[in-house]
Amino acid sequence: MSLPADAHVHSQFSWDAGSDPASVDLMRRTCARAVRIGLPALVFTEHLDLEDAWWVDAGDFDHHEEKYVDPDGMVRLPPFDLSGWLSSIEACRHEFPDLRILTGLEFGQPHLWESAAASVLDSGAVDRVNGSLHMLPFRDGLRAEPMTLFRHRPAADVLWAYLDEVPRMVDGSDVFEVFTHIDYAVRSWPSETEGPFDPRVFEDGFRGAMQAIARSGRALEMNTRRLWSWIPEWWADEGGRAVTFGSDAHTPELLAHGFPEAVAMLEHYGFRPGSRPEDPWTLR
Repeated sequence: MSLPADAHVHSQFSWDAGSDPASVDLMRRTCARAVRIGLPALVFTEHLDLEDAWWVDAGDFDHHEEKYVDPDGMVRLPPFDLSGWLSSIEACRHEFPDLRILTGLEFGQPHLWESAAASVLDSGAVDRVNGSLHMLPFRDGLRAEPMTLFRHRPAADVLWAYLDEVPRMVDGSDVFEVFTHIDYAVRSWPSETEGPFDPRVFEDGFRGAMQAIARSGRALEMNTRRLWSWIPEWWADEGGRAVTFGSDAHTPELLAHGFPEAVAMLEHYGFRPGSRPEDPWTLR
């Protein structure tokens, strides 16, 4: 089986991967693993998070990420090292000439931060921009991730707020090409109190969000952290015509995780590859 590109990969230049001292050569090790498993291409989509009002509960971050949290619970991230990242990309392209290595960004809340990111986005160095919705309004002008919000609001309210924000993000930004992990809020669903997540309860919200993405002509990412058959099914139903594959890997071991199963699932729903491994798959 020929695998598609992994179009959602992180290296030491992403704050939530590079904050671990063991990640100093993460990009290189990820490329080496791509060659070993026969992956033809990957896109290093580093986090571009420009939030200035990001609040977390104690314990929301791993121990090596806690250095970014102020005593008042506010997250303060370092600026993205564009020049260092591009130098590392070129070094890996030289060392792994048979691997297609593309540049990308995972831009959080692009509808709120597009102007602030202009210097990076206008550099001409970025092959692909993935748009991610990680944050929602919390209180007093603050924003927080779903994992935090679930401890302060009814779970269903958080999920509906997330899905309601997707069309606003789509309509409010022109810079991203792919909407990533539409099930992001589900990752932290409080199943211990709410029971297993049932997508049918929120079907109208997911379908409405997908309609907005499809109308914009963007692709939807098939994020392989969890493989849900209802995502490609509803996406096709609501007019979606293009998908990308993304492991969201923050370690080499998770590169292209679940890709054979994802390929089979997307083929079942009628999606087929483009001419290059990094091209979105389209519905034929």
